[in-house]
Amino acid sequence: MSYRAVGAFHENVDKRFHFIRGTAAYFTYPIVTIFQQVNYPMKEPRMHLSDTRNLGRRKVDTKFVIVNLLRYLKPWLPLFILLFLANIASVVLSLIGPRISGDAIDLIKLDGSTDMNKIYFYCALLAGIYILSGVLSYMSTIGMAYVARKVGCKMREDTFARLISLPVSYFDSRQAGDIISVLSYDIDTVGESLANDVVLVINSVVMIVGSFIMMLTISPILVLVFVVTIPISVLITRFIAKRVQPLFRRRSAKLGELNGFVEEMIAGQKTTKAYGCEEVIIDKFEVKNSEAVDAYAKAEYLSTMTGPTNNFMNNLALTLISVFGALMYMYSFAGITRVGQIASFVLYSRKFSGPINEIANVFGEFQSAIAAAERVFRVLEEVPEAADHEGAIVPANIRGDVDIEHLAFSYIKGREVIHDFSLSAKKGQLIAIVGRTGAGKTTIINLLMRFYDPDSGTIKIDGTDISRYTRSGLRSCFTMVLQDTWLFAGTVFENIAYGKENATREEVERVCKAAKIHSFITRLPQGYDTYLADNAVNISKGQKQLLTIARAMLLDSPMLILDEATSNVDTRTEHIIQQAMTKLMEGRTCFVIAHRLSTIRGADKILVMDGGDVVEQGTHSQLLAAKGMYYKLYKSQFESY
Repeated sequence: MSYRAVGAFHENVDKRFHFIRGTAAYFTYPIVTIFQQVNYPMKEPRMHLSDTRNLGRRKVDTKFVIVNLLRYLKPWLPLFILLFLANIASVVLSLIGPRISGDAIDLIKLDGSTDMNKIYFYCALLAGIYILSGVLSYMSTIGMAYVARKVGCKMREDTFARLISLPVSYFDSRQAGDIISVLSYDIDTVGESLANDVVLVINSVVMIVGSFIMMLTISPILVLVFVVTIPISVLITRFIAKRVQPLFRRRSAKLGELNGFVEEMIAGQKTTKAYGCEEVIIDKFEVKNSEAVDAYAKAEYLSTMTGPTNNFMNNLALTLISVFGALMYMYSFAGITRVGQIASFVLYSRKFSGPINEIANVFGEFQSAIAAAERVFRVLEEVPEAADHEGAIVPANIRGDVDIEHLAFSYIKGREVIHDFSLSAKKGQLIAIVGRTGAGKTTIINLLMRFYDPDSGTIKIDGTDISRYTRSGLRSCFTMVLQDTWLFAGTVFENIAYGKENATREEVERVCKAAKIHSFITRLPQGYDTYLADNAVNISKGQKQLLTIARAMLLDSPMLILDEATSNVDTRTEHIIQQAMTKLMEGRTCFVIAHRLSTIRGADKILVMDGGDVVEQGTHSQLLAAKGMYYKLYKSQFESY
């Protein structure tokens, strides 16, 4: 039974399993106590999720995966142990069958004196044993699927929570599709393996050991056949294992890359069509798809060799057992005097070699699950955003005086993007930051919000270094309106009230009127209760921008950051928004990143950045009179020169 197929069934039996889990905890307490004394720490980070270099040569850290997986199984150890015992009981019962079958065969007499009543008894006994074995096997399978679902759910919750706690730099260096692949595909793969492969492996190991013991009781001499076949199978499996583990890790990584590419292309499909780049995108997709398919093919090709090879060795063992067993029976050698003994031994040999073949067949899936689990645990071991300094305070009664002194910063060590930046902004001032693309404008905002920390220099608010404030408290002092609008799937009201808990309808309507969007909202089918699809694809970009501006107006923060906030509206709407923004800016320290220089003519101070440095600063009229870089930028927008 598959992991997904039993999902719906599990919802109806949760209460029963909680009862079973409690019972299991009582009986397995001594064993569980030993496990509870073990602390399974996360290892230090070794490799980032997106670091796909040398994937084909690097081994999967199996020990790392097992140790961290045990942490998730810890709460379910009582039930897991009970299911393990049920598996053993099921296998032990099935191991009785071949011996009874051999005894039944020995009852058959060629002279017609066969005792049919005993044969019927043996048949009924076999039926009862196998039915009970099947019931125990079914219950253990259902139970493991239940445990796998709970572990997968907890793993997904922890992974998502860790992603939320990670710094902005983590997401800046990774594709969204690759991260989503970990949350969906990789965790599902781990769940499938826990539900199916683990049960199969447990059954197989117990079956192999039990069958081997039973064969020894029948004929130790015949067991020597496996001295030849088993080592060969082990060597083949180890040979393939060393080569297939890196291939499965590479397969997961390539799938993440493919998902990331598809996510980007779907998000930018309008741009693709507008530029007529469909064929180019298809060609790029074919390359990505081919790489993913190639990674799949190499991993599956090598892993599937294990099953047929071991199956061949098992058939060879069966052939040798049949030949030597017949000879031993003919000459009554080594205690083989009954046909039933040979029959039982052959059946046990199948039970012995069959599980080996089954393990070999799921070997590829197991390796895939280990590689997927490693990717999940690598995310979980990523270092969250640095904790607030000891003694950090929550900012209160902030006026909005900002002083930046000799700031230097680099995203990549040795490649500074901000060299020696200084700024002084008083409460209520409007500070505009302009410059060419890549000059470092947005980086200043990232540092103000502590999305990143500077390499050197200080940023002070009201005379206090921002590193002494709690991050959440610092960020609550700012209201941001970004060029890239973000609206979630929900009502218009919910989107506008996103940043302010318990916002009333009156407050939302007030800011919408100030942002000149109230009339548009009232014309929607359900007004403020109109549902917006994912990222509000059912309204225009300009309207989305107006909604985010209204959201910003709802917050009463002492400082405001506008990153090209009117870039998606037309000139007339921009003029209307500017009037609303003027009211929004009253009494606040405002930082505006602008490309439309017409929107910052009234700024108290304009900083002109180039190559990470402030090359000019002053008012609009002062900078025009200086006829420097700002003069050229301004003229380029309004005149030809």
